[in-house]
Amino acid sequence: MEDSKIIELYWQRSEQAISETAGKYGRLLRSIAMNILNNFSDAEECENDTYAAAWNAIPPTRPNVFSAFLGKITRNIALNRWEYNRAARRNREFDLVLEELEECVSGRESVESLFEAGQLAELINEFLKGLKRETRVIFVRRYWYSDPVKEIASRLRISESKVKVVLFRTREQLKNFLEERGVCL
Repeated sequence: MEDSKIIELYWQRSEQAISETAGKYGRLLRSIAMNILNNFSDAEECENDTYAAAWNAIPPTRPNVFSAFLGKITRNIALNRWEYNRAARRNREFDLVLEELEECVSGRESVESLFEAGQLAELINEFLKGLKRETRVIFVRRYWYSDPVKEIASRLRISESKVKVVLFRTREQLKNFLEERGVCL
């Protein structure tokens, strides 16, 4: 079913909207949550929470890109769950993803405050637009979807070492880009 028709089901308050969303995007949403949480039952719960959040947001919201809308909700729910779980146990893979980016985006202001203001997000989007497609895909798969290096390499049919080199160089470029635009690191 097309996204516009699924969204229309939400507007009509039809419960079929949830099942259509699950059928079309369930795997993607679980994958996003699983990459962050590394726990299947938590990922399933995040997926279900995403459906509830979408139900509550539509209407009044009418998303332009439904998959991105759902992905953002799932990612935020999974990050909140990760923060909650972090006190009790650690997800080494996601901690590693955060540590990799830390040198590029941490500074005197907290990353959260910059994101809330939208400044850092706008700068990162500007930076990403200037990258070659393959580099951008590698960067987004790693730092938005939290995909493991091995999975990115397999998806793009390149070596893991190439992915690591591209990520290292791109983080350095991002750091320089942000410093040139006055972000204190």
